[in-house]
Amino acid sequence: MFQLTLRRRGISDQSVLRTMEEVPRELFVEDADRSDAYRDSALPIACGQTISQPFVVAYMTEQLQVRKHHRVLEIGAGSGYQAAVLSRLAGQVLTVERYRRLADVARARLEKLGCHNVEVMLGDGLNLPANIGPFDRIIVTAAMERVPDNLIERLEVGGVLIAPVGPHQGVQTLVRLTRSQTGIERKELVDVRFVPALPGVAREL
Repeated sequence: MFQLTLRRRGISDQSVLRTMEEVPRELFVEDADRSDAYRDSALPIACGQTISQPFVVAYMTEQLQVRKHHRVLEIGAGSGYQAAVLSRLAGQVLTVERYRRLADVARARLEKLGCHNVEVMLGDGLNLPANIGPFDRIIVTAAMERVPDNLIERLEVGGVLIAPVGPHQGVQTLVRLTRSQTGIERKELVDVRFVPALPGVAREL
């Protein structure tokens, strides 16, 4: 039923559908929400954050067109679920999280699942160290009012970046940026709602 729901909503990439089926989503939600893990809705996690609804995870992953040789950057590790999905499709995944509690829990979950090609880094996804990158794919899982230039600059030629762009409070538009030899091609996809991307590393909760 889970895969059928995603198919009905337009997800057609077989590798994405297979990966969504294989990754145990119930391991990435709060214990109280396990019975709702496969419901197509976002669910709350620690630190006031959320785990995105399955369709949004599948859709963003499909739009990224990840391949086994790709190095992927994720801004906003959250529960670690999106990184777990990406780990089955990419060569390497670096996921950055500003909340230490979330980063530690995500790291433990990913290690338990055997996602050894994922690195979880505590840090500011809006102000990354200069030595990180470049990447073939970048995915942002928090709302940005605009995509910062220093993030776009980390894309390889031929690289793809997907991010929810718009006001922090309200509806954002999922935007797909593709870098070519001549510049950046921008395509607006669907409306979404994400928690805001905030600067800095959060204080301990």
